[in-house]
Amino acid sequence: MRILRYTDPDYAKAIRSLNRHAEPDAEVYATVHEIVETVRRNGNRALFEYTRKFGGPELTEKTVRVSATELKAARKRVSPETRAAIAASHENVRQFAEKSKRKNWSARNAQGALVGERFDPFERVGIYVPGGTAPLVSTAIMTCTLAAVAGVPEIVVATPAAPDGKVNDALLYALQYAGATEIYKVGGAQAIAALAYGTESIRPVVKIFGPGNAYVVETKRQVFGRVAMDLIPGPSEILVIADSSANPAWIAADLLAQAEHGHNSEVVLVSNSARILEKVQQEIERQAASLSRGVHIREVLEASTTLVLVKNLREAVALCNAYAPEHTSIVTRDDEAIAAQLRTSGALFLGGYSPVAAGDFAAGPSHVLPTGGAGKSFPGLTVDQFQRRTSIVRLDERSLRKTIPIIETFARIEGLDAHGRSATIRLEK
Repeated sequence: MRILRYTDPDYAKAIRSLNRHAEPDAEVYATVHEIVETVRRNGNRALFEYTRKFGGPELTEKTVRVSATELKAARKRVSPETRAAIAASHENVRQFAEKSKRKNWSARNAQGALVGERFDPFERVGIYVPGGTAPLVSTAIMTCTLAAVAGVPEIVVATPAAPDGKVNDALLYALQYAGATEIYKVGGAQAIAALAYGTESIRPVVKIFGPGNAYVVETKRQVFGRVAMDLIPGPSEILVIADSSANPAWIAADLLAQAEHGHNSEVVLVSNSARILEKVQQEIERQAASLSRGVHIREVLEASTTLVLVKNLREAVALCNAYAPEHTSIVTRDDEAIAAQLRTSGALFLGGYSPVAAGDFAAGPSHVLPTGGAGKSFPGLTVDQFQRRTSIVRLDERSLRKTIPIIETFARIEGLDAHGRSATIRLEK
């Protein structure tokens, strides 16, 4: 763990080094470019070869898609406790999405023209659900549910299978429960390329959603334009703002929960209390020793965990806004006042009884959030990102007559006389 104090001589420089941008290195870029081009040219053959090369199963056109038989078997094997947890999480996410879904509207403008917006679901979307070291069952809920609420008819999921060709039962159950209509046993850059360009087995989609590793994220970046994207979510991040009223054990637990993701996750604590920093450090060491994913946690603690002592909470707010974390936990006496000043966080968790894990699994908002500083310009995943907006305009003779002077003026200024003529011709007798 790195400890920074405002009294350190190089403190300002060290703080600036925290502000990062999720940009790929040259090796990742080149590898992804090769994969994308090969899948685009060779379809299934490339998709299956890369899947095998990167530790996946031997796939064929018959086995690449999860079958109805496999889905039925997974439903039977899932425990009642798992079913209940998935149902509860899904209901919270569904209700949140229903409230934030964009609705059609219309109104009259100043000249009397009817204007409005219509929001239609995308016809076919692709959702990437990581499998890797842990089956992200919660990600199935946090993505597919939003697509279903938006009314997307074709929800296509790509998720890596184990070398034996199996996908985790709970994940398959959650995907079905949340509304997935097709599930394919492919992961990594090759899966994103297949969703974007299509293969003999996977028809292309119009927009891709979901988190992933550095190669998945870079593939999303490279195929953007061919298809639309939600955002570019990378490794997990947490920044905790705490004062002396905070419980060090609870803070340590939150930090360790995000460190558990491993793979370059970022863990930051910012406090105006030296005692809190010291106690949290002790708690991290104590609690980490008993956790099952110790290797992943230790990697993050050593490489990307920072404890920062600031002079006051005003500095903590400024640091947080500059850092733009995926998750921000506020554990201070007046958390509402602090929250009101934060403008770049993916999600805010207020008070000591609000673990980030509640947002990861159950609270309601999607846990797919911007990382790598992208929170300054990107929001987290919301249901309206599964909706395509269309503007609507209808004029009658009266409203057109009132609008023509404006059209003619702009047409004259911009030298586009055909524009002006297209309006005036309608009122000629």
